[in-house]
Amino acid sequence: MPARPSPAPYACDPGRSRGRLFPEPDSETRSPFQRDRDRIIHSEAFRKLKYKTQVFVDHDGDNFRTRLSHSLEVAQIARTVARVLGLDEDLTETLALAHDLGHTPFGHAGEDALHELTEKIGGFDHNAQTLRIVTQLERRYYAFEGLNLAWETLEGLVKHNGPLLGPRANRPVPAAILSYNAKHDLELDGFASAEAQVASLADDIAYNNHDIDDGLRAGLFAIADLAEVPLVGPVFAEVKREHADIDESLHIHESVRRLIGLMVGDLIAETRRRIARLVPDSAERVRKLGQPLVAFSPAMVENDRALKSFLRVHMYRHYRVNRMTSKARRVVRDLFALLAAEPECLPPEWQARCDGKGSERTLRAVADYIAGLTDRSALDEHRRLFDLQEKP
Repeated sequence: MPARPSPAPYACDPGRSRGRLFPEPDSETRSPFQRDRDRIIHSEAFRKLKYKTQVFVDHDGDNFRTRLSHSLEVAQIARTVARVLGLDEDLTETLALAHDLGHTPFGHAGEDALHELTEKIGGFDHNAQTLRIVTQLERRYYAFEGLNLAWETLEGLVKHNGPLLGPRANRPVPAAILSYNAKHDLELDGFASAEAQVASLADDIAYNNHDIDDGLRAGLFAIADLAEVPLVGPVFAEVKREHADIDESLHIHESVRRLIGLMVGDLIAETRRRIARLVPDSAERVRKLGQPLVAFSPAMVENDRALKSFLRVHMYRHYRVNRMTSKARRVVRDLFALLAAEPECLPPEWQARCDGKGSERTLRAVADYIAGLTDRSALDEHRRLFDLQEKP
C-alpha cells in the first residue's frame, strides 16, 4: 500500500480556514471541512439526490445513475486524486458530494425549463442554486439560514469551473452568486483551490464513464458504435482481444474500469507536471496562478471532447431521451404556471415565502419549490394538481 503523502504546501490547511459567515466555536473532533462534509450529508437536499436522475427519469430503471450515486462516484475519484497529490481530502470530498445539490428534477431538461420560466427575475442556474441551498434554503439551525459552510467550501462550489469575474470569465455571473458575494467575498475573479479543481475534473471523469455504461445498458448505442471514439474505442477493443469470450456486461465493466484508471492517471500526471513548472507554495498562490493547476493533458482534453461529442449525438439527443425530456419540460412548465398563478396551492411553509401573485419573491419561491422536487415527487405533484381523480 502506498504511503499517504504529507500535506502539500499548496493544499488548503483546515487549521487556517477563513472561517464562516456566522462564527462558530471550533469542533474538538472534526476539522472545518469535515464538519462541512457532515452538514452536506445530513442535509435534505443531499437526500433528495437519490431520486434525481442524470439522463433518465427515476422510473426508467433501478440500475441507472442518480444524482446521489453519481455524487458518491465523484467523491471516490476526487478523494483518491487528492490523496495522491497531498491535498486536503475532506474539502475535496465535501465539494464532490455537494456539487449537484442545486439540480432540478429531470436533469438539464428541468433546469432549462425553469431558466426559461424565470428569465425576467434572473433565470435559473444550478450552481447558483447550490449556493442558495447551502446559504439560505436549508433550514436546520436556529442561529442562521443555510448550513454556514466554511469560506473554502463556498468558493469551491461557485468557482470550481474557473473564475466568474475578470478576463478569464466566460459567462455572466448569476445574480444569486453576486448577491451573496456582496456580503461574503468569495474572490470571484480568481481560481478556486486545487481541491475544488480536482472535484470538478473528477465530475467529468465520473459522468463521462457512467454515461457510457448507462447508454450501453439502455440500448441507446452499441459497443461497436464506440469503435471510432478516441481512447474509448481502443480500450473496448483491447479488452475484447484479451478476453475473446467475455460477455457483454463484463466487457462494459472492464472497459469502463480501465477508462477511469487512464483518465485519473492522466489527470495526476499532468497536474504533477504543472506543479513542477509553476511551483505553487500555498493555496493562495494556486488561486492567483492565472491558470488551472489541476488539468488533463492536451491529448486527454481532445479525448474528452470527442467522447462528449459522441454522447451528445448518440445519447443526450437520442429520440428516446428527447421524448423523456419533452415530457419533463411540460411537467415543469405546468407546475410553474399553476403555482405562480395560484401560490395558495403551495404547501404552507412555501406560501409563507410568497408575497403576492406575480411578484419576484413569489416567482422565486415557486422556482425554489419545483427545483427541490425529485423526479418522483414532481410527477406525483403534477398528478395531484392536474388529475381530477387524484387526491390533492
